[in-house]
Amino acid sequence: MPKILVIHGPNLDLLGTREPDIYGTTTMAEINEMMLEKAQKEGIEIEYFQSNHEGKIVDKIGEVPSEKVDLIIINPAAYTHTSLAIRDAIQAVSVPTIEVHLSNIYAREEVRQQSLIAPACIGQISGFGAYSYILALLAAANLLNRG
Repeated sequence: MPKILVIHGPNLDLLGTREPDIYGTTTMAEINEMMLEKAQKEGIEIEYFQSNHEGKIVDKIGEVPSEKVDLIIINPAAYTHTSLAIRDAIQAVSVPTIEVHLSNIYAREEVRQQSLIAPACIGQISGFGAYSYILALLAAANLLNRG
């Protein structure tokens, strides 16, 4: 059974109450539950990780080969725009990675319109709220099931 690691970056543990006009009212736990239901239907094992600390995210990505993860879905949140360390970790493990965002980062403040992570990823999905994660999971399932 293919395995996907979903990484939630900083402040995503506050979803549901944090700036609901931008990020919606769906909590991280609800997103995880929606993804689990879809993953089970697709025959995919799914694991979740959330951290507000860049180094912990880098460490988790570094564990991917030993955990036999087939694909990463990551919402690096604010680290999208600042973290070469996360980008380098993704490139180092050579596991297909999909970047996901709740909001359309390209319609936000200028500082949020550049992703340092995207060049290390096979694709990016943004702007569809909590459904961005489901779209990423569907894309992942397509990639994993055709190989």
